[in-house]
Amino acid sequence: MTSQYNLTDLQRVMERLRDPATGCPWDIKQDFSSIVPSTLEECYELAEAIEQEDFPHVAEELGDVLFQVIFYSQLGKERGLFTLEGVIDTLVSKLIRRHPHVFANADIEGVVDAHVSVEDVKQSWESIKESERKQKSQAGVLADVPVALPALPRAQKLQKRAARVGFDWQNPNEVLDKLEEEVAELRVALAAGEESAVVDELGDVLFTSVNLARQLDRDAESVLRQASAKFERRFVHMENTAAERKESFADLPRAEMERLWRSAKSSETD
Repeated sequence: MTSQYNLTDLQRVMERLRDPATGCPWDIKQDFSSIVPSTLEECYELAEAIEQEDFPHVAEELGDVLFQVIFYSQLGKERGLFTLEGVIDTLVSKLIRRHPHVFANADIEGVVDAHVSVEDVKQSWESIKESERKQKSQAGVLADVPVALPALPRAQKLQKRAARVGFDWQNPNEVLDKLEEEVAELRVALAAGEESAVVDELGDVLFTSVNLARQLDRDAESVLRQASAKFERRFVHMENTAAERKESFADLPRAEMERLWRSAKSSETD
């Protein structure tokens, strides 16, 4: 039986791909910035596979994400910036440091006997991260929230940070009231035809909606992905229905489109 490839083999494959003389022309041309889009794409593909519970695909996508780490580590090694071994060492050290409730005396095999709750863990985690931020001269509550994060998760992360110091709504109903207020202000801006105000108020509506998801203990990104999938599913149902009738969906009157939409919705609840 042929033995399985391992991490060392993967590193060697990466070295071969980047070899200036015998490697892959595409891989040789890449740098840190150029592969960022691929990294993001692979992460989203992994998230999709997890949502679909397609676990053989999850395993494959995890490999693709791991390859991104190997790629960046090879680039770092070539430039004398860092190595995969250094990346792993930093990660393990951080995990042990941030989990004192698991690793007694900062030892991988050290066992802590005392029981802690999930809430205790969250509070300890944030306290440790705050200490780390101060060591990096990032004392602000919102410090180190990456600007490059997609807008939706970044909004949620900013709100979570603010909530930890008490700047938060008391319950979801308060957020709903605020959302209605923001929608009303958006209507006023639309009626006045003030483009900049419309954009500003629309942003407030979106930001408040993210806050509502957080108050309901839901991940805004996941909620929106589910809503998008639902819309896509229903829209395809409408197109297929029109095609079965030998009709072009795009040519249908608005009223008929609305009827097909209601039919698509009811088909999911039957």
